[in-house]
Amino acid sequence: MPDLVNVLKEEIRRLARKEIRSQVGTTKQAVSNYRREIAQLKRQVRDLGKKIAFLFEQERKRLEQPGATEEPPEGTRFSPRSVQAQRKRLGLTRNDFALLVGVSPQTIYNWEQGKVRPQAPQMAALVAVRTLGKREAVARLEALKGSNGEA
Repeated sequence: MPDLVNVLKEEIRRLARKEIRSQVGTTKQAVSNYRREIAQLKRQVRDLGKKIAFLFEQERKRLEQPGATEEPPEGTRFSPRSVQAQRKRLGLTRNDFALLVGVSPQTIYNWEQGKVRPQAPQMAALVAVRTLGKREAVARLEALKGSNGEA
């Protein structure tokens, strides 16, 4: 009788190990597949991060020169009231508007007061800002502030 008990115990152990191996085997395969997928996703994230950094840098360079290299269109007029109206239309402070145009806030103040007139490159920048909407102006400001390291 003791021999039969041992044989049954051994057979039960063998069947249990076989069942465990089959269950663990599929789990091991799944874990292996998941690790492969995770590694692939990490590579994709790294590559996309590089692309985003490159595109951000290109956009920052493009925004740093808002038409300052080109001459203003022929017949463009300057009015101190129009500068102030343009700034208020965009809902910007003098500091933000100055950053967007590429001049100092004091220059914006002097333009709005009629004390000085913008030079040709500055006039071109003003004309370029005229075409911006509120959202685009805010987006450009955020990009410019981010590239300058400001908060």
